[in-house]
Amino acid sequence: MALVNAGVVVLDCAEPEKLAVFYKELLDAEETDATANRVEIRGADGFRLALRRDVNATPPSWPRPENSLQAHLEFVVDDLDAAERRVVGLGGRPMETNHAPGPLEERGYADPAGHSFVLRRRVPPTAPKQG
Repeated sequence: MALVNAGVVVLDCAEPEKLAVFYKELLDAEETDATANRVEIRGADGFRLALRRDVNATPPSWPRPENSLQAHLEFVVDDLDAAERRVVGLGGRPMETNHAPGPLEERGYADPAGHSFVLRRRVPPTAPKQG
């Protein structure tokens, strides 16, 4: 018998209701639970995310090197450009990152409350390593 039945990623923010709108649209998710201080959503793939009210919440300052990034969300997409347009249209913003030149396989963003997340392009499977 499993000790833990399910996991939920929880983000602290000043206005969980507003941030839930962003993530519901981005993830095509539905609200599964709401209280005065917390909103939980679930995406079509079962991903669970909760937004918890913390009136003193401050966004992380990543990617500044003096503050380490302790956690971020990562979403896999087929089309980075289309996903970026959607994120920006919903109120997210691109983050400056130090990617090497060339085609980017992932891009960093901040949600409307300042939490960082990455959109990563789905990469076709390659042959397994030999030797």
